[in-house]
Amino acid sequence: MSHTRLRGFSRSDTSRAEAFSDGVLAVAVTLLVLGLSDPAHRPGGLGHALLAQWPAYLGYLASFGYISVIWLNHHQAFVRIRLMDRGLHAANLLLLFTTTALSFPTAVVADAIQEAPSGTDARVAVALYAGLAAAMCLSWVVFYHQLARRPQVLEPDVEDTYVRHGRLRSWAGALAYGTAGLLGVLVAPLLAIAVFVVLPVFYFLTSEGFPQGRDH
Repeated sequence: MSHTRLRGFSRSDTSRAEAFSDGVLAVAVTLLVLGLSDPAHRPGGLGHALLAQWPAYLGYLASFGYISVIWLNHHQAFVRIRLMDRGLHAANLLLLFTTTALSFPTAVVADAIQEAPSGTDARVAVALYAGLAAAMCLSWVVFYHQLARRPQVLEPDVEDTYVRHGRLRSWAGALAYGTAGLLGVLVAPLLAIAVFVVLPVFYFLTSEGFPQGRDH
């Protein structure tokens, strides 16, 4: 019996990458919950203490929505990918790296806003969140760039517009989060948080691409 010797970094199917990614994204969502806690309060003051930590709820909503649509878009991507190579593995790991880091700025924003909604710390906090969220969008740019460079890793019947629309959506997100960060620093931190909450809706609605790119 003859054996074929594997040379270099061999391509593989997507099953291990998908399983690992799902596990990492599940952990990322779980970490967000750790930012919600039983607040310190005097007897009879629980209701007020719970209301006072409303920034933590907003942060959780924004970040849970963001990670949820990342999982959805990640799933949609891997429906169309049939093989993994080294470049695509690296791009996927970069995407997971930025996603799991999101719990950190979420907690920072919640604490800073609760302390002083318009203070200097709140402005720095929303800039931090916006920067990481924009970096996450740029990691998708890298991911789609790998798909454009290696079209042979895609299923043969993938929509012609899929990669192009993915890139456009990713660049749009990076620009939107960057703009939100500037608004938070220069105008009002709460304005940036409102954008953070709304942007995942855009990604959910365009998870199948822009309307003109869908099959009819």
